[in-house]
Amino acid sequence: MSNKILFILIFPILSGCFSIDDNNHVEKKELGNLRINYYSNKSVNSLDIPPDLTRPEHQKSFRISEYVKGVDENFINFSGKENIQPEKILEVNNEIKVRKNNSRRWLEISKTPDQAWNLVREFFKLEGFAIKKSNKKIGIIETDYLENRPELPDQSLGLIRSMIQSVTSQSYSLPVIDKYRIRIEPLDNHKKSEIFISIHSMKEIIDPNAVVSGNTIWVEKDPDISTENEMLLRFMIFLGESKPDSIQKIINAEQNLTLKSEVVNGINGYAKLRVQSDVLTTWDALSWAFDRAGINLEDKDIKEKSFYIQAARSSDKGIMTYLFGEDAVQMSFQILLSEVSIDITEVSFNDISENNENETKKFSYDFFNNINKHLTYKN
Repeated sequence: MSNKILFILIFPILSGCFSIDDNNHVEKKELGNLRINYYSNKSVNSLDIPPDLTRPEHQKSFRISEYVKGVDENFINFSGKENIQPEKILEVNNEIKVRKNNSRRWLEISKTPDQAWNLVREFFKLEGFAIKKSNKKIGIIETDYLENRPELPDQSLGLIRSMIQSVTSQSYSLPVIDKYRIRIEPLDNHKKSEIFISIHSMKEIIDPNAVVSGNTIWVEKDPDISTENEMLLRFMIFLGESKPDSIQKIINAEQNLTLKSEVVNGINGYAKLRVQSDVLTTWDALSWAFDRAGINLEDKDIKEKSFYIQAARSSDKGIMTYLFGEDAVQMSFQILLSEVSIDITEVSFNDISENNENETKKFSYDFFNNINKHLTYKN
């Protein structure tokens, strides 16, 4: 009996043994025990992958202390270069605080932005990720996609799980790939840093419109906050915090004031976002919403209260984006904040080209409705 036939016979039995929720977990798992297993040597196999979805890099990383006892990773040189003295990348008594607002949690650490930048890059390389894009001027690092294949718990499948592993030589998992966007903001006159980690996921599904049965496509998946918090936990431990203390800080993070915002009509047919908060709080919240929405941020000016983004209008997406990705049709726009009162901020959408096309005006509503969703999202 072939391996494929045996697996087909076993799978119906499995489907009656457990259920899988919308977040692709067998069951809700406690922080610190969530199984995340990124396969850095496993490419994503799909018959139809969006052009802007880069396949994972074929590289393998691991944490040395898991394999060799008595190794102090605080003094390990991960540069891969010879004749370089090992440097201490971590320090004892790091000051790490966890902040919270709605679904987002982020860190305040006693590291300069330059130190935080290097530590973030090192951490995600250790997790097996390749750095796809980085812009140190605006403090943004983006990883490539990797396949997340958490093994099913032994207690859930027992003997059946062992049979599958013996047949397929691998653990059964759902086709999900993740990438991360990390933003580093200076604090206390660049003596400290804020670190924001946001997850972006894709899942493979059967194409409902496929002519040939069984064809698959990649679609966006709602952010898995539990996985995001788990990576935040791992990063805290990487910085030198103990696991129990890190867990407690994440769980006990105090909720900041919840924002209220709405999309309203602006001038000349453009949309406008009205936020019930001061300018600086709105700036911070918008930065996170851009992270969560995966907005391509070119530049930002805190004094001018402006973000400069690149985005593709819905009307421009088509065969060009299929062949060359959205970069081929992206346009530049300015997002400008203005203070109406001490507790009201308005966010305007400006077309830098000044063409003022109707499609751009329509897109401004799509854009702000998407951003507003992330501003008010709770979990």
